[in-house]
Amino acid sequence: MDHKYTNSLIDETSPYLLQHAHNPVDWMAWNDATLARAKKENKLLLISIGYAACHWCHVMEHESFEDEAVAALMNEHFINIKVDREERPDIDQIYMNAVQLLTGSGGWPLNCIALPDGRPIWGGTYFPKEQWTNALEQLINLYEDDPQKVIDYAAQLTEGVQQNGIVQLNTDDTALETANLHQAVKAWRPFMDLSLGGAKGAPKFPMPVNLNFLLRYGVQAGDTSITDFVHKSLEKMALGGIYDQVGGGFSRYSVDEKWHIPHFEKMLYDNAQLTSLYATAYQLTKEPLYKQTVYQTLSFVENTLFDQEQGVFYSSLDADSEGATNTLEEGAFYTWTSSALKSLLQDDYPLFSAYYSIDDYGHWEHDRYVLIRKETDIDFAGAHGISVAELRNKVAQWRSLLSTNRDQRNQPRLDDKTITSWNALMLKGYIDAYTVFDEPSFLETALENARFIRSQQLRDDGGLYHSYKGGKSSINGYLEDYAAVIDAFISLYEVTLDESWLQTAKQLTDYTFDHFFDAEQSMFFFTSDQDRALIARKVDTEDNVIPSSNSIMASNLFKLGHYYAHTYYGKVSRQMLLNVKEQATKYPSGYANWLNLMADFVGDYYEIAIAGTEALDKLRTINQYYFPNTLIAGSRSESSLPLMESRFVEGETLIYVCVDGTCKLPETVAERSVAQLKLGFH
Repeated sequence: MDHKYTNSLIDETSPYLLQHAHNPVDWMAWNDATLARAKKENKLLLISIGYAACHWCHVMEHESFEDEAVAALMNEHFINIKVDREERPDIDQIYMNAVQLLTGSGGWPLNCIALPDGRPIWGGTYFPKEQWTNALEQLINLYEDDPQKVIDYAAQLTEGVQQNGIVQLNTDDTALETANLHQAVKAWRPFMDLSLGGAKGAPKFPMPVNLNFLLRYGVQAGDTSITDFVHKSLEKMALGGIYDQVGGGFSRYSVDEKWHIPHFEKMLYDNAQLTSLYATAYQLTKEPLYKQTVYQTLSFVENTLFDQEQGVFYSSLDADSEGATNTLEEGAFYTWTSSALKSLLQDDYPLFSAYYSIDDYGHWEHDRYVLIRKETDIDFAGAHGISVAELRNKVAQWRSLLSTNRDQRNQPRLDDKTITSWNALMLKGYIDAYTVFDEPSFLETALENARFIRSQQLRDDGGLYHSYKGGKSSINGYLEDYAAVIDAFISLYEVTLDESWLQTAKQLTDYTFDHFFDAEQSMFFFTSDQDRALIARKVDTEDNVIPSSNSIMASNLFKLGHYYAHTYYGKVSRQMLLNVKEQATKYPSGYANWLNLMADFVGDYYEIAIAGTEALDKLRTINQYYFPNTLIAGSRSESSLPLMESRFVEGETLIYVCVDGTCKLPETVAERSVAQLKLGFH
């Protein structure tokens, strides 16, 4: 059937949108022209949201969006809009919220039908072809036969979306107590898988923010059952199939409870936060497995997701790649047959197969195996009568052999756009790894990326861009971009003592107050007041795989309040925490980053100020110790930063340990300063 539209995605830069540029569906991007056309023609919007590495997005594309008959139905009756959720998290948030209200769950692909003005009426996630066309035909008939019923329903659902997530200003509760943290962890315990780590059941997601808080809580509360749970989780994940045993780096999640069979896509944000988590855990325990995991993960990131020339990190690697039949297969790049392994490893195969579970434990499907380890190197070496050094030498040879072989396969597709918030998370991963391991190359990469953000993504008006691709920065930044960049720049100041990073963090913070802050709720909106209004302006507070932008902002304000003796920052930070305190103690696994901030408020929080020419040397010593309840200030010369004023004495390097502005006598020996710090809660 002839029609006047054409698929316009070929003009887009998003790899996800470009994947759909040759579908027979007349896809359009979300923009003013598309929305104006929908209103003019009074056609329903069909909004389909996904991302480049999403396996089920590819399945639905193949079944429905590449089908001429399905496309004809969609083209005749709908304005079809494709959205990359990573480019437009604001749109994704709203329609995800609508689908969750409709169905009780969400995911991607996310498909939503809306009135021409954007108000949703129906939606869901993945649909098989027949189910998809049946649903569309019913909606077409309903909109033609009884449009008022559809409009009334849209009004009701939109009100639900607008009300969902509204944060009430908490004016009653002024107390923040250690008891709140104990209460939260008590509510959390029944959901912890004590034998396999992570949350009970399947699928299993590595939730870095949750494990980071629980590690801190276990140490500060002296609760070894919690620290044991965290270490069990970290060990099982690093030994599991969710971790790429050949190339390093973590997949999105595992579909089973033993961390074995991953959903094979690898996302920048997971690897960024897991780098931070494993580095921090190593700082506490000096466990070799954690160090190995950090180094291998960063090697994967540098080899696969890093553009050395630009200093930018790409977004993701697809779950799918072309297999032997030249069709896209999930996990084709990562899995092995026992016969291929035998021929590669020859005499080493028996030891290799025991180490990586080429048996029932490691079997996936169709004689394919996903490598998974059952025990640490020390335990395995002991059981097999070889030294740990000999085993590690063998493992290095095996990994090299398999890596060379695997590189001859078709590579998973790369999403090579740069997201500012995710880059900031990866930047922080490199900073945390440098803090703990003192590896100069980690700091060099961090500085390269930070300079890119500051020179390319920071606009002259003080705002940030959200995305970058092909030499072009685009899309006005969201709160997640500001929150993550501020956090990373504060951390970069803490390892370099270069105040320009702290100053940029403060300038960005003041910009967010001007364009994102809601004084009535004392929270920040996700979108800027400069953005085109959607059907709702959301405030995100729940910590998920990535912490909520409000929890990161509240933590940033807490720290900047200390650095600049800025009481308003501290007051807003505390109020934001009070606003979510009740939910955080009842549903802790969704508020772990808030609980981390609560730990800052209820325990002693130390300001460590180092002044003198040897400040960086002293700092390196301090960084060998795990103290999550500290911030670092420092300078190698005079500084006007409130925390550093009058601290500098010519010819000496002095370390001051302060709590709430009250300082102990300065020390010249770093270890003596460390002895002044305490971890426990009151």
